[in-house]
Amino acid sequence: MSTATLVLTAAGSVLLLLFLVMKARMHAFVALMLVSIGAGLFSGMPLDKIADTMQKGMGGTLGFLAIVVALGAMFGKILHETGAVDQIAIRMLKTFGESRAHYAMGIAGLICALPLFFEVAVVLLISIAFAVARRTQDNLVKLVIPLFAGVAASAAFLLPGPAPMLLASQMHADFGWMILLGLCAAIPGMLIAGPLFGSLIARRVTFSAPPEDHQPDVDPAKLPSFSFSLALILFPLMLVGLKTIGARFTEQGSSLYEWLE
Repeated sequence: MSTATLVLTAAGSVLLLLFLVMKARMHAFVALMLVSIGAGLFSGMPLDKIADTMQKGMGGTLGFLAIVVALGAMFGKILHETGAVDQIAIRMLKTFGESRAHYAMGIAGLICALPLFFEVAVVLLISIAFAVARRTQDNLVKLVIPLFAGVAASAAFLLPGPAPMLLASQMHADFGWMILLGLCAAIPGMLIAGPLFGSLIARRVTFSAPPEDHQPDVDPAKLPSFSFSLALILFPLMLVGLKTIGARFTEQGSSLYEWLE
C-alpha cells in the first residue's frame, strides 16, 4: 500500500472520529474503536490482526498512562491541600499588579498546571480567578480566559503533562528537547489565546463573579513559602532534566546511567 493511501487513511480516520464524537454524539470510546477497525481495514491489515493490534495498542498506552494519571492526581491533591497553588497565584498577582492581573492568571495557569491534568487544574484554579475578580472588580471573562489558555497550553505542550509524555514516549523523543520546544509553543500560545484574546473578547462579553459563590480569602501567613511552592511545581521537571542531562555525562550501561534512565 502506498504512502499516500496511508496518509489519507489516517487523515480520514481523524475527521471521522471528530464527526462521530462532535456531530453524531457517539461515545468517544465506541467511536475510537469503530474508527480503529475502519483504519485497519482501509490500510490493508489482515482481519485477524486488527483486534490483536487494538488490544496491544490500548494496553500499552493505558499501562504507560496509569502511573502518570495516579501519581498526577495524588500530586495535584498535595499541591491543593498545602496551598502551594494559592501561594503562586497570590505572588503573581502582587508582582504584576491588579491592572495586569490577566497576565498573572495566564502565567499562573501555565506554571501550576505543569504536574496536573487539565480538568484537575481548572477545578483547583478557578476559585482563584473568582477571588481575583472580586478583589480587582474586573470582568471575570478577562481573567478566566487567560487562566484556561495557560492551563491548556501547559497540558498540550509541556512535560510532564500526560499528552506530551505519551507523544514523547511513542516517538522516542528526547524529553529535554520536548521541554524546550514545548516552551517555545506554550508561551506564545498562552499570551495570544489568553491575555490578548481575553482583553479583546471582554469588551463584548461581561460577567461578574456572583456573590453567592464567595469563598473566604486565603491567609498568606498560613501558606507555604513561594520558593517551596515553586519547588514542588518544578520537581517533576527537575527529574526529567536530571535524566536528560545527567545521562549524557555517565557511561552508558553503568548502574548510575540505568538509575537516571
